[in-house]
Amino acid sequence: MEIQYIKVGKIVNTFGIKGELKVYLHTDFPEQRFQEDNQLYVGKEENPAEYRFTVEKARPYKNIYLLKFKEFDNINQVEKFRGYYLWITKDQQGNLEEGEYYYHQIIGCIVVTTDGEEIGKVTEILRPGANDVWVVRGKRSKKEFYIPYIDDIVKDVDVINKKIVIEIMEGLLS
Repeated sequence: MEIQYIKVGKIVNTFGIKGELKVYLHTDFPEQRFQEDNQLYVGKEENPAEYRFTVEKARPYKNIYLLKFKEFDNINQVEKFRGYYLWITKDQQGNLEEGEYYYHQIIGCIVVTTDGEEIGKVTEILRPGANDVWVVRGKRSKKEFYIPYIDDIVKDVDVINKKIVIEIMEGLLS
């Protein structure tokens, strides 16, 4: 059976001179994913398991995470990983409570209104504060819409069929 990999972050830059990396999150569980001594795979889309490193430390920084691997202690050693993704295997993922979802389950879902009108597809998930915000690329206009993940708006999430039903509130799609 082929191993499935789940994207948990993207290395966007280096930080300082001691080998720390700036990571854009693709996970709701950074404290769990980037815990000391955890193993992470580092690679591009076509080869997720190109490298495997051990987390030394990680911490939130502004709207990203700072991550340091035990294998590196110098900026020159980690610069080449800019643009690479961080991955875990599907069996490292764990189980969620009902009504909770992993990013990879939501990204790619088609968003429709309660009237059946297709709005677009979820392309990204933002974490600005109290709740996640789903970025939806419009089907017709290619405009991006920001859908807060709250009960008043999100009425149904079907990750099996990759479909999300939302209730349109005034100003939501303008």
